[in-house]
Amino acid sequence: MSQAAPLTPPLRHNWQLEEVEALLALPFMDLLHRAHTVHCAHFDPNVVQASALINIKTGGCAENCGYCSQSAHHEEEIGLQREGLMALAEVRTAAEAARAAGATRFCMGAAWRGPRDGDLARVIEMIQAVKALGMEACATLGMLDAEQALQLKQAGLDYYNHNLDTSRDYYPQVVTTRCYEDRLVTLGHVRAAGINVCCGGILGMGESRRDRAGLLAELANLPEHPQSVPINLLVAIPGTPLGDSAALDIFEFIRTIAVARLLMPSSFVRLSAGREGMSDEGQALCFFAGANSIFYGDRLLTTSNRSTDRDRALFERLGLTAAA
Repeated sequence: MSQAAPLTPPLRHNWQLEEVEALLALPFMDLLHRAHTVHCAHFDPNVVQASALINIKTGGCAENCGYCSQSAHHEEEIGLQREGLMALAEVRTAAEAARAAGATRFCMGAAWRGPRDGDLARVIEMIQAVKALGMEACATLGMLDAEQALQLKQAGLDYYNHNLDTSRDYYPQVVTTRCYEDRLVTLGHVRAAGINVCCGGILGMGESRRDRAGLLAELANLPEHPQSVPINLLVAIPGTPLGDSAALDIFEFIRTIAVARLLMPSSFVRLSAGREGMSDEGQALCFFAGANSIFYGDRLLTTSNRSTDRDRALFERLGLTAAA
């Protein structure tokens, strides 16, 4: 077996890009063995957390993220219908259905550059409704200031999602309406408020392996490792600037999952968008490599997801159980 790195790397926040690249370049079987060993040291490898995600406000976002169907910049090409903020009763009903399906965390996404005060007050009511059901609450609402983060913490929010998307170097190829530092500032406000950070990225946007290493290094070198690290596979949406992106090799995706596990051993690594197009075998290797969280449900914001029945069938075949 290659001796390029210790089997279980120590908890660190000073990873160099070249070190992460070296991990990504390990022989595939060696890399998976190392990642699975680390995963077993920190989690039950046969338990997977199940979360649900809904869009509480659709379309009209001022950002120009090249992968996103909800950007106002791409509306004419895509034809997405804007929808205002959902009613509280609708959100409560969706959360109840997610809980009945086995989800323990309920995530709410709104297509905003950042929430206005009146909108935030309504989202706070939704968070409180989800918490009243005994579920963890997560939100992704765009950029936050310090006061907004504190209000969300006081409302009981458990997790806030704000992805870095990709490496610093490749980021301008994906979005130009806000900079990388803007995202890091929001993450700092979330951490300071005492909310768990959910932060990851998207693979398959035309980035290089070095960019994937750069993303992982950025995440692992944050002052605290994100408690949840979603790794998304691009769902190429016709009409978006990245709609014609070439499919990423599944083994490259699995490598990235494995290195995320090595660099952030105590974090939940979520196998997120793009699962609908993955084979059962590909997903099984992701779980072996250290992914231990998924989104349940037929939709992820505006894109489709694997059905809960298919997930349950796969879990049964693999001997996996959803976290209680």
